[in-house]
Amino acid sequence: MRCGGLHSASHSQRGYFIKSLIPSLVLNILFLSLLLGCAGRWDYWPAWVYTGTSLVMSLLTKLVLRSNPELLEERNKPKTDAKSWDKKLLALGFVFTLCILVVAGLDAGRLHLNPVLTWPFFVFGWILNLVGMLIFLRSLRENRFFSAVVRIQTDRGHCVCKSGPYSIVRHPGYAGMIIGTIGIPLVLMSAWSAVPSLLLVVLMVRRTHLEDTTLDKELPGYREYRQTTRYRLVPGGW
Repeated sequence: MRCGGLHSASHSQRGYFIKSLIPSLVLNILFLSLLLGCAGRWDYWPAWVYTGTSLVMSLLTKLVLRSNPELLEERNKPKTDAKSWDKKLLALGFVFTLCILVVAGLDAGRLHLNPVLTWPFFVFGWILNLVGMLIFLRSLRENRFFSAVVRIQTDRGHCVCKSGPYSIVRHPGYAGMIIGTIGIPLVLMSAWSAVPSLLLVVLMVRRTHLEDTTLDKELPGYREYRQTTRYRLVPGGW
């Protein structure tokens, strides 16, 4: 009976893991459709590269979370006590993301705006995507309270994470996302999509400030952590 129970639990976890991939797959298909639809052509290859990279990122994220079922559940179904301002920022961030894809698609297929980006820009942008991805995944693996929303997880015994990349900057996950976001217009080879990308970066920087303030007020030990880990996003700078 015990072995059967373990097998059943393992099968259930596998099923939940696979099920958790479906929203990411659907979202990436929608993003690809938006890019290709705005471009008006199937051979807009940067859109395929962007989507492929994003799919790999989604899979790696779920694989990292697979070793922490509680965090996987937290990120898939965060509790309702997320900060109201964070819900607004997340919604606005999604709008900016859609704007990046729409502008890049139109730039590639219908408008052909100047300046035109070339191969070196694409390669540099893809490297930024990979670097940002690695920093984000390392932060995700280190912090078992890495929720998708800003909330004090008292139900999970929330405490300050000070190890790994969190000993260098207080928000390494955001740093990784910002680096990756800067690379998106270069990967899509659209200079004008840098405008909504920059707005998205500003939004994420603002979110780190608000999250920092929230944690300082509501999470025991965070104020002391801020004193020992002085930099929010950039080691030795800011």
